[in-house]
Amino acid sequence: MLLARKTRLTRTLVATLVAIACGSAVAADKYVLVSHAPDSDSWWNTIKNAIKQAGEDFGVEVDYRNPPNGDLADMARLIEQSAARNYSGVITTIADYDVLKSSLGKVTAKKIPLVTINSGTTKQSETLGAVMHVGQPEYEAGKGAGLKAKAAGIKSFVCVDHQATNESLLQRCKGFADAIGADISKSLLDSGEDPITVESKVSAYLRNNPTTEAVLTLGPSGANPTLKALEKMGKYGKMWVATFDLSPEISAAIKNGGMQFAIDQQPYLQGYLPVAVLAIMKRDKTTDLAKVQAALKADKKMAARLAEYGLEPAYGPRHIGSGPGFVTKANIAKVEQYAGQYR
Repeated sequence: MLLARKTRLTRTLVATLVAIACGSAVAADKYVLVSHAPDSDSWWNTIKNAIKQAGEDFGVEVDYRNPPNGDLADMARLIEQSAARNYSGVITTIADYDVLKSSLGKVTAKKIPLVTINSGTTKQSETLGAVMHVGQPEYEAGKGAGLKAKAAGIKSFVCVDHQATNESLLQRCKGFADAIGADISKSLLDSGEDPITVESKVSAYLRNNPTTEAVLTLGPSGANPTLKALEKMGKYGKMWVATFDLSPEISAAIKNGGMQFAIDQQPYLQGYLPVAVLAIMKRDKTTDLAKVQAALKADKKMAARLAEYGLEPAYGPRHIGSGPGFVTKANIAKVEQYAGQYR
Protein backbone atom coordinates (compact mmCIF):
# COMPACT_ATOMS: atom_id res chain seq x y z
CA MET A 1 0.00 0.00 0.00
CA LEU A 2 2.85 2.32 0.92
CA LEU A 3 4.58 1.44 -2.34
CA ALA A 4 1.43 2.18 -4.32
CA ARG A 5 1.08 5.54 -2.56
CA LYS A 6 4.70 6.41 -3.35
CA THR A 7 4.16 5.42 -6.95
CA ARG A 8 1.13 7.70 -7.20
CA LEU A 9 3.06 10.56 -5.60
CA THR A 10 5.93 10.02 -8.00
CA ARG A 11 3.57 10.10 -10.98
CA THR A 12 1.94 13.24 -9.66
CA LEU A 13 5.32 14.90 -9.18
CA VAL A 14 6.45 13.93 -12.67
CA ALA A 15 3.21 15.24 -14.16
CA THR A 16 3.62 18.49 -12.25
CA LEU A 17 7.20 18.92 -13.42
CA VAL A 18 6.16 18.23 -17.01
CA ALA A 19 3.37 20.79 -16.70
CA ILE A 20 5.83 23.34 -15.34
CA ALA A 21 8.36 22.59 -18.07
CA CYS A 22 5.66 22.94 -20.69
CA GLY A 23 3.77 25.54 -18.72
CA SER A 24 2.73 27.34 -21.84
CA ALA A 25 0.94 24.32 -23.31
CA VAL A 26 -2.77 24.80 -23.93
CA ALA A 27 -5.78 22.53 -23.89
CA ALA A 28 -7.13 20.82 -26.99
CA ASP A 29 -9.48 22.76 -29.27
CA LYS A 30 -7.95 26.09 -28.39
CA TYR A 31 -6.91 28.54 -31.07
CA VAL A 32 -5.15 31.87 -31.14
CA LEU A 33 -5.37 34.92 -33.39
CA VAL A 34 -2.22 37.05 -33.47
CA SER A 35 -2.67 40.48 -35.04
CA HIS A 36 -0.22 43.27 -35.81
CA ALA A 37 -2.54 45.94 -34.40
CA PRO A 38 -1.55 48.12 -31.43
CA ASP A 39 -3.94 48.39 -28.49
CA SER A 40 -5.01 51.83 -29.74
CA ASP A 41 -6.45 50.47 -33.02
CA SER A 42 -10.18 50.10 -32.32
CA TRP A 43 -10.85 48.72 -35.82
CA TRP A 44 -9.83 45.30 -34.50
CA ASN A 45 -12.68 45.25 -31.99
CA THR A 46 -14.89 43.80 -34.72
CA ILE A 47 -12.48 40.91 -35.23
CA LYS A 48 -12.33 40.32 -31.47
CA ASN A 49 -16.13 40.11 -31.43
CA ALA A 50 -16.01 37.70 -34.35
CA ILE A 51 -13.58 35.23 -32.82
CA LYS A 52 -15.53 35.25 -29.57
CA GLN A 53 -18.78 34.46 -31.38
CA ALA A 54 -17.16 31.81 -33.59
CA GLY A 55 -15.68 30.17 -30.52
CA GLU A 56 -19.14 29.94 -28.96
CA ASP A 57 -20.78 28.72 -32.17
CA PHE A 58 -18.22 25.97 -32.77
CA GLY A 59 -17.51 25.04 -29.17
CA VAL A 60 -13.85 26.05 -29.07
CA GLU A 61 -11.71 28.58 -27.20
CA VAL A 62 -9.93 31.40 -29.01
CA ASP A 63 -7.26 33.71 -27.59
CA TYR A 64 -6.41 37.12 -29.05
CA ARG A 65 -2.81 38.33 -28.94
CA ASN A 66 -1.25 41.52 -30.27
CA PRO A 67 1.84 43.69 -29.72
CA PRO A 68 0.60 46.57 -27.48
CA ASN A 69 2.52 49.20 -29.46
CA GLY A 70 2.25 47.53 -32.85
CA ASP A 71 5.93 46.49 -32.86
CA LEU A 72 6.39 43.70 -35.41
CA ALA A 73 9.33 42.19 -33.53
CA ASP A 74 6.95 41.75 -30.59
CA MET A 75 4.40 40.22 -32.94
CA ALA A 76 7.01 37.73 -34.16
CA ARG A 77 7.69 36.71 -30.57
CA LEU A 78 3.96 36.24 -29.94
CA ILE A 79 3.77 33.91 -32.94
CA GLU A 80 6.75 31.90 -31.65
CA GLN A 81 5.11 31.67 -28.24
CA SER A 82 1.93 30.43 -29.93
CA ALA A 83 3.92 27.68 -31.66
CA ALA A 84 5.51 26.72 -28.33
CA ARG A 85 2.12 26.49 -26.63
CA ASN A 86 0.87 23.95 -29.17
CA TYR A 87 -2.44 25.59 -30.01
CA SER A 88 -4.81 23.55 -32.15
CA GLY A 89 -4.49 26.25 -34.79
CA VAL A 90 -2.95 29.69 -35.33
CA ILE A 91 -4.56 32.61 -37.17
CA THR A 92 -2.38 35.59 -38.02
CA THR A 93 -1.84 38.53 -40.32
CA ILE A 94 1.17 38.85 -42.63
CA ALA A 95 1.92 42.44 -41.72
CA ASP A 96 5.51 42.07 -42.95
CA TYR A 97 6.42 38.84 -44.70
CA ASP A 98 10.18 39.17 -44.21
CA VAL A 99 9.89 39.92 -40.50
CA LEU A 100 7.36 37.19 -39.73
CA LYS A 101 8.23 34.28 -42.05
CA SER A 102 10.76 32.71 -39.68
CA SER A 103 8.35 32.80 -36.73
CA LEU A 104 5.48 31.46 -38.83
CA GLY A 105 7.78 28.70 -40.01
CA LYS A 106 7.93 27.48 -36.42
CA VAL A 107 4.16 27.11 -36.43
CA THR A 108 3.97 25.02 -39.60
CA ALA A 109 7.09 23.03 -38.63
CA LYS A 110 5.08 21.68 -35.70
CA LYS A 111 2.23 20.84 -38.09
CA ILE A 112 -0.05 23.34 -36.38
CA PRO A 113 -2.69 24.46 -38.92
CA LEU A 114 -2.13 28.09 -39.93
CA VAL A 115 -4.68 30.46 -41.45
CA THR A 116 -3.58 33.93 -42.54
CA ILE A 117 -5.94 36.89 -42.60
CA ASN A 118 -6.24 40.59 -43.38
CA SER A 119 -2.79 41.59 -44.61
CA GLY A 120 -0.38 39.84 -46.92
CA THR A 121 -1.07 38.15 -50.25
CA THR A 122 -2.48 34.75 -51.11
CA LYS A 123 0.89 33.88 -52.66
CA GLN A 124 2.69 34.75 -49.41
CA SER A 125 0.13 32.71 -47.49
CA GLU A 126 0.73 29.68 -49.69
CA THR A 127 4.51 30.07 -49.45
CA LEU A 128 4.22 30.04 -45.66
CA GLY A 129 2.31 26.77 -45.82
CA ALA A 130 -0.96 28.22 -44.55
CA VAL A 131 -4.23 26.38 -45.02
CA MET A 132 -5.79 29.45 -46.63
CA HIS A 133 -5.96 33.24 -46.56
CA VAL A 134 -9.13 35.08 -45.54
CA GLY A 135 -9.06 38.69 -46.61
CA GLN A 136 -9.75 41.28 -49.22
CA PRO A 137 -8.01 40.96 -52.61
CA GLU A 138 -6.18 44.23 -52.09
CA TYR A 139 -4.99 45.14 -55.59
CA GLU A 140 -8.47 44.49 -57.02
CA ALA A 141 -10.06 46.54 -54.24
CA GLY A 142 -7.74 49.46 -54.93
CA LYS A 143 -8.39 49.17 -58.66
CA GLY A 144 -12.13 49.14 -58.06
CA ALA A 145 -11.83 52.36 -56.09
CA GLY A 146 -9.63 53.83 -58.82
CA LEU A 147 -12.14 53.03 -61.53
CA LYS A 148 -14.77 54.99 -59.60
CA ALA A 149 -12.30 57.88 -59.34
CA LYS A 150 -11.52 57.67 -63.05
CA ALA A 151 -15.24 57.87 -63.83
CA ALA A 152 -15.28 61.10 -61.82
CA GLY A 153 -12.45 62.51 -63.94
CA ILE A 154 -9.63 62.02 -61.41
CA LYS A 155 -6.11 61.81 -62.88
CA SER A 156 -3.84 62.45 -59.91
CA PHE A 157 -3.89 61.43 -56.25
CA VAL A 158 -1.91 60.97 -53.07
CA CYS A 159 -2.03 57.63 -51.28
CA VAL A 160 -1.61 58.06 -47.52
CA ASP A 161 0.19 54.86 -46.47
CA HIS A 162 0.20 54.57 -42.68
CA GLN A 163 2.16 51.29 -42.62
CA ALA A 164 4.76 51.27 -45.36
CA THR A 165 6.06 47.77 -44.55
CA ASN A 166 2.64 46.21 -45.17
CA GLU A 167 2.55 44.85 -48.73
CA SER A 168 -1.24 44.68 -48.71
CA LEU A 169 -1.54 48.43 -48.24
CA LEU A 170 0.86 49.06 -51.10
CA GLN A 171 -1.25 46.83 -53.33
CA ARG A 172 -4.26 49.04 -52.60
CA CYS A 173 -2.32 52.08 -53.78
CA LYS A 174 -1.02 50.30 -56.88
CA GLY A 175 -4.47 49.20 -57.92
CA PHE A 176 -5.81 52.73 -57.60
CA ALA A 177 -2.84 54.24 -59.48
CA ASP A 178 -3.15 51.75 -62.34
CA ALA A 179 -6.86 52.43 -62.68
CA ILE A 180 -6.44 56.19 -63.14
CA GLY A 181 -3.09 55.96 -64.96
CA ALA A 182 -1.04 57.70 -62.24
CA ASP A 183 2.62 57.22 -61.33
CA ILE A 184 2.61 55.37 -58.00
CA SER A 185 6.15 56.52 -57.16
CA LYS A 186 5.00 60.15 -57.18
CA SER A 187 1.70 59.45 -55.43
CA LEU A 188 2.81 57.49 -52.36
CA LEU A 189 3.09 59.21 -48.97
CA ASP A 190 4.71 57.27 -46.11
CA SER A 191 2.76 58.90 -43.29
CA GLY A 192 3.34 56.61 -40.30
CA GLU A 193 0.56 56.03 -37.77
CA ASP A 194 0.97 58.91 -35.35
CA PRO A 195 -2.11 61.15 -35.94
CA ILE A 196 -0.24 64.44 -35.56
CA THR A 197 2.47 63.29 -37.96
CA VAL A 198 -0.09 62.05 -40.50
CA GLU A 199 -1.94 65.35 -40.43
CA SER A 200 1.31 67.30 -40.84
CA LYS A 201 2.60 65.16 -43.72
CA VAL A 202 -0.69 65.26 -45.62
CA SER A 203 -0.85 69.04 -45.27
CA ALA A 204 2.74 69.42 -46.46
CA TYR A 205 2.17 67.12 -49.45
CA LEU A 206 -0.91 69.01 -50.60
CA ARG A 207 0.84 72.36 -50.22
CA ASN A 208 3.80 71.12 -52.25
CA ASN A 209 1.61 69.40 -54.84
CA PRO A 210 -1.32 71.81 -55.32
CA THR A 211 -2.63 70.08 -58.47
CA THR A 212 -3.41 66.85 -56.58
CA GLU A 213 -7.04 65.98 -57.31
CA ALA A 214 -7.75 63.16 -54.88
CA VAL A 215 -6.72 61.56 -51.61
CA LEU A 216 -6.83 57.84 -50.89
CA THR A 217 -6.27 56.70 -47.33
CA LEU A 218 -5.81 53.06 -46.36
CA GLY A 219 -7.59 52.90 -43.02
CA PRO A 220 -8.73 55.01 -40.06
CA SER A 221 -5.13 55.58 -38.94
CA GLY A 222 -4.62 57.61 -42.09
CA ALA A 223 -8.16 58.75 -42.77
CA ASN A 224 -9.07 60.41 -39.48
CA PRO A 225 -6.09 62.81 -39.33
CA THR A 226 -6.30 63.40 -43.10
CA LEU A 227 -9.86 64.65 -42.69
CA LYS A 228 -8.60 67.06 -40.01
CA ALA A 229 -5.86 68.29 -42.34
CA LEU A 230 -8.38 68.93 -45.13
CA GLU A 231 -10.65 70.85 -42.76
CA LYS A 232 -7.80 73.12 -41.64
CA MET A 233 -6.73 73.72 -45.24
CA GLY A 234 -10.26 74.57 -46.37
CA LYS A 235 -10.30 71.57 -48.73
CA TYR A 236 -12.85 69.45 -46.86
CA GLY A 237 -15.70 68.53 -49.19
CA LYS A 238 -13.84 70.07 -52.13
CA MET A 239 -11.37 67.28 -52.85
CA TRP A 240 -12.25 63.76 -54.01
CA VAL A 241 -11.51 61.56 -50.99
CA ALA A 242 -11.94 57.83 -50.38
CA THR A 243 -10.65 55.38 -47.82
CA PHE A 244 -10.45 51.77 -46.80
CA ASP A 245 -12.19 50.56 -43.65
CA LEU A 246 -14.53 52.39 -41.30
CA SER A 247 -14.57 54.59 -38.21
CA PRO A 248 -17.10 57.04 -36.73
CA GLU A 249 -15.18 59.90 -38.36
CA ILE A 250 -15.26 58.15 -41.73
CA SER A 251 -19.00 57.44 -41.47
CA ALA A 252 -19.66 61.09 -40.64
CA ALA A 253 -17.57 62.24 -43.61
CA ILE A 254 -19.48 59.95 -45.99
CA LYS A 255 -22.79 61.35 -44.76
CA ASN A 256 -21.80 65.02 -44.90
CA GLY A 257 -20.00 64.91 -48.23
CA GLY A 258 -16.41 65.01 -47.00
CA MET A 259 -15.67 61.59 -48.45
CA GLN A 260 -16.93 59.72 -51.51
CA PHE A 261 -16.95 56.22 -50.03
CA ALA A 262 -15.19 53.71 -47.80
CA ILE A 263 -14.08 50.27 -48.94
CA ASP A 264 -15.28 47.73 -46.42
CA GLN A 265 -13.25 44.51 -46.16
CA GLN A 266 -15.80 42.96 -43.81
CA PRO A 267 -13.42 42.35 -40.89
CA TYR A 268 -15.97 40.23 -39.04
CA LEU A 269 -15.43 37.55 -41.68
CA GLN A 270 -11.67 37.71 -41.11
CA GLY A 271 -12.18 36.74 -37.48
CA TYR A 272 -15.14 34.37 -37.72
CA LEU A 273 -14.29 32.29 -40.78
CA PRO A 274 -10.74 31.21 -39.80
CA VAL A 275 -12.00 29.90 -36.46
CA ALA A 276 -14.83 28.11 -38.24
CA VAL A 277 -12.44 26.61 -40.80
CA LEU A 278 -10.00 25.31 -38.18
CA ALA A 279 -12.79 23.93 -35.99
CA ILE A 280 -14.42 22.13 -38.94
CA MET A 281 -11.09 20.68 -40.08
CA LYS A 282 -10.54 19.18 -36.64
CA ARG A 283 -14.14 18.14 -36.09
CA ASP A 284 -14.46 16.44 -39.47
CA LYS A 285 -10.85 15.21 -39.51
CA THR A 286 -10.26 16.61 -43.00
CA THR A 287 -7.82 18.87 -44.82
CA ASP A 288 -9.93 18.81 -47.99
CA LEU A 289 -10.79 22.51 -48.43
CA ALA A 290 -13.67 21.74 -50.78
CA LYS A 291 -15.30 19.72 -47.98
CA VAL A 292 -14.48 22.41 -45.41
CA GLN A 293 -16.01 25.17 -47.51
CA ALA A 294 -19.05 23.00 -48.23
CA ALA A 295 -19.50 22.55 -44.48
CA LEU A 296 -19.20 26.32 -44.00
CA LYS A 297 -21.89 27.02 -46.57
CA ALA A 298 -24.17 24.40 -45.03
CA ASP A 299 -23.86 25.77 -41.50
CA LYS A 300 -27.29 27.35 -40.88
CA LYS A 301 -26.27 29.16 -37.70
CA MET A 302 -23.35 30.85 -39.45
CA ALA A 303 -25.43 31.67 -42.53
CA ALA A 304 -28.12 33.33 -40.42
CA ARG A 305 -25.55 35.35 -38.50
CA LEU A 306 -23.81 36.64 -41.62
CA ALA A 307 -27.12 37.43 -43.32
CA GLU A 308 -28.20 39.47 -40.31
CA TYR A 309 -25.07 41.60 -40.50
CA GLY A 310 -25.21 41.94 -44.29
CA LEU A 311 -21.93 40.07 -44.81
CA GLU A 312 -21.06 37.92 -47.79
CA PRO A 313 -17.84 35.91 -48.19
CA ALA A 314 -16.42 35.14 -51.63
CA TYR A 315 -15.49 31.45 -51.60
CA GLY A 316 -12.66 30.31 -53.84
CA PRO A 317 -10.97 26.99 -54.53
CA ARG A 318 -8.61 27.62 -51.62
CA HIS A 319 -8.85 31.15 -50.24
CA ILE A 320 -11.88 33.13 -49.08
CA GLY A 321 -12.40 36.77 -50.01
CA SER A 322 -13.89 39.13 -47.43
CA GLY A 323 -14.38 42.08 -49.74
CA PRO A 324 -14.40 44.61 -51.20
CA GLY A 325 -17.70 46.30 -50.51
CA PHE A 326 -18.27 50.02 -51.08
CA VAL A 327 -19.94 52.04 -48.34
CA THR A 328 -21.66 55.16 -49.67
CA LYS A 329 -24.43 57.50 -48.62
CA ALA A 330 -26.85 54.99 -50.11
CA ASN A 331 -26.02 52.15 -47.71
CA ILE A 332 -24.26 53.84 -44.79
CA ALA A 333 -27.32 53.52 -42.52
CA LYS A 334 -27.30 49.70 -42.78
CA VAL A 335 -23.55 49.54 -42.17
CA GLU A 336 -23.65 52.02 -39.30
CA GLN A 337 -26.18 49.86 -37.50
CA TYR A 338 -23.42 47.29 -36.92
CA ALA A 339 -20.29 49.46 -37.19
CA GLY A 340 -17.65 48.70 -34.60
CA GLN A 341 -19.34 45.44 -33.65
CA TYR A 342 -19.98 43.33 -36.73
CA ARG A 343 -18.93 45.62 -39.62
